[in-house]
Amino acid sequence: MTEHWRKSRTMLEKPDLADVVITNCLRETYDVHVSALIFLPLGADRNTAVYRADAASGARYFVKLRRGAFDTTSVLVPTHLHEQGVTGIIAPIRTAVERLYADLGEFRVMVFPFIDGRDGWEVDLSDRQWGEFGRALRSFHAAALPAEVLTQIERERFSSEWRDQVRRFLVRAAVESFADPVSAELAALLRDRRAAITRLIACAERLGSSLSRRELPFILCHADIHVGNLLIAPEGTVYLVDWDTLTLAPRERDLMFIGGGLNGAKSDADREMRCFYEGYGAVEIDAAALAYYRCERIVQDVAAYCEQILLTAGGSADRPEGLRQLRSQFEPGGGVEYAFRAASAAGCSS
Repeated sequence: MTEHWRKSRTMLEKPDLADVVITNCLRETYDVHVSALIFLPLGADRNTAVYRADAASGARYFVKLRRGAFDTTSVLVPTHLHEQGVTGIIAPIRTAVERLYADLGEFRVMVFPFIDGRDGWEVDLSDRQWGEFGRALRSFHAAALPAEVLTQIERERFSSEWRDQVRRFLVRAAVESFADPVSAELAALLRDRRAAITRLIACAERLGSSLSRRELPFILCHADIHVGNLLIAPEGTVYLVDWDTLTLAPRERDLMFIGGGLNGAKSDADREMRCFYEGYGAVEIDAAALAYYRCERIVQDVAAYCEQILLTAGGSADRPEGLRQLRSQFEPGGGVEYAFRAASAAGCSS
């Protein structure tokens, strides 16, 4: 199962891994002697945990632990981009033996310079920063990568996998009772929003089928470049972060986030697009591709949250937070509203 759409979930609790195991790894593989290790309840993937490591030397590091499937392009690509001088990129630090990550049991460990910034959920980007974001993303889209790296990156397939999963979850919500309160609330949400979800599935199905038959230009896409994956440094510099979702796809795979209502109540779509495209530059948007990705994004969020909540139990803080995030997509000005607007503009109103 692809990981490309799992990024709307949060890691609010520490993994079951002793701090001393991590600090020993940093000492042995990076020659970093840690005086303090602080878990950061950030990110949006239950298979990823991040920490700040304060070294005895006074330096600070951002430490990322990735469990399960690990794609080496997530470290190769930012390294190549940084070496090419692409702005807004934070490259991983190499180990003592020049590797871009270290192995730690079921985890892969990546270390980056620590930038004491805040993401785009925490701060409103200024007009200038939206423009800077546009310039950085355009440079990323135009960057040249070695063929041996590009061949490792997954290509868009317009798969129905997530749509099929949501159909099955809709059936479960209709016929099953759930004792767990979070699961019960999610099932109620699915029943209440069934018509909207079904419409999203139908539009994504129709548009994806059409797009799969066209000769579309594919470029390197971040594939999850919402404002939560922007790091705003104290002096205002905008960095693109989190490279776990790279894919080769039409550029609308990334551009669908701009003015797409995915910032919730903070969204100002007209301002976002105006300022972003002043930096990104003029580009012809494929209406069908934009609509497909906006509809499919919501569908896959529904599938991922259902998997997270309905297939698990317990008191994890991630579960109610996931429900809150999914519910917000259906609120006025949320992602569903903008997905339907894009679908209508592309001639898909079913």
